[in-house]
Amino acid sequence: MKGRVALVTGAARGFGRATALELAAQGADIAVNDCARERELGDLVKRIEGQGNRAKAYIADISRREEVGKMVANIKKDFGRIDILINNVGISPKHNGVKKKIYEMDFEEWEKVIQVNLNGAFYCTRYIAPLMIENRWGRIVNMSSMAGRVYSPVPGAHYCASKAGLIGFTRVCAAELAPYNILVNAVAPGRMETAMMKDTADEVNQESLRTIPLGKFGKAEDVAKLIKFLVSDENCYLVGATIDINGGRAIL
Repeated sequence: MKGRVALVTGAARGFGRATALELAAQGADIAVNDCARERELGDLVKRIEGQGNRAKAYIADISRREEVGKMVANIKKDFGRIDILINNVGISPKHNGVKKKIYEMDFEEWEKVIQVNLNGAFYCTRYIAPLMIENRWGRIVNMSSMAGRVYSPVPGAHYCASKAGLIGFTRVCAAELAPYNILVNAVAPGRMETAMMKDTADEVNQESLRTIPLGKFGKAEDVAKLIKFLVSDENCYLVGATIDINGGRAIL
């Protein structure tokens, strides 16, 4: 991936951080984003630069399209191009470690999750796709979830709806952008050992573990390795797919 420039949203921790490091290890230069966590992003940038890659942090709330527009303009100015987009950022609010049922959920909480998880992916794609079209090459990966495919008792309805929406969004983007050699795919992780999982009550996590045929939770690095393939030159024909990675939890 030498010479490629990747933007990873929500890169301060979890899937985003692991993916940024994996792509950097393959030679890509990395723009990392988060809406806060400046210290964590700074540490990540130093680590990537230590590998000999260019890297820079961009603090922006991707649920606000004006901030996304400014971020993309700054990345274009700093790096000259954007070849790879990882729409990773996502939130899944919990209350004392458990979700709110649909009949208890605050309207504001619903709107915030949809705005971040679904609208944010649209804003980033909308601003970056024209740059990829100009270069006749691009790779986009949307971070969906097992919860977007099958019912899960862990996340709330807003999270499940946003992740299901990303699967449909992926299909449309894939069809419209493939003629420009831009391959769009999604990944749908199950329960993984990430900071988001730590926000969930331990008894809920243990119940989830009992439903995984492999008998263990996955790691962020497992997802990052899958994304590495999807955005590489090795992938020249897989497009519009949503790939499950869940230890067999949701065998379709």
